[in-house]
Amino acid sequence: MSKQAALRLDLAVTTCCAPLTQRPVPPETAQALAPAFKALGDPVRLQLLSMIASAEGGEICVCDLTPAFDLTGPTISHHLKVLRDTGLVDAERRGTWVWYRARPAMLRQLAVLLAAPPADAP
Repeated sequence: MSKQAALRLDLAVTTCCAPLTQRPVPPETAQALAPAFKALGDPVRLQLLSMIASAEGGEICVCDLTPAFDLTGPTISHHLKVLRDTGLVDAERRGTWVWYRARPAMLRQLAVLLAAPPADAP
């Protein structure tokens, strides 16, 4: 991820915002968060993020992610790169393997933005 993209993501996470059902999303926040939503529009990336975010201990090795899909290693690597580039996950190389963990602040921000009013609200 470029330094500029990381700054936009960090800015969006720290400065954003009320749920979109309460007031319009500011343009700069929409610009910063839209790539994350776009990334999650792919079923493989959504599954990967789910596996990473729900992993015991908060992280998972790519060696445990790849066998879950009928895709090549390079294709899985591409999807993981998209998740990293959009700020949804962090990665750390340990020896020959890469370990992934979700970025809770980013997930919370997406959740807050999509929070719906209670069912009994007018």
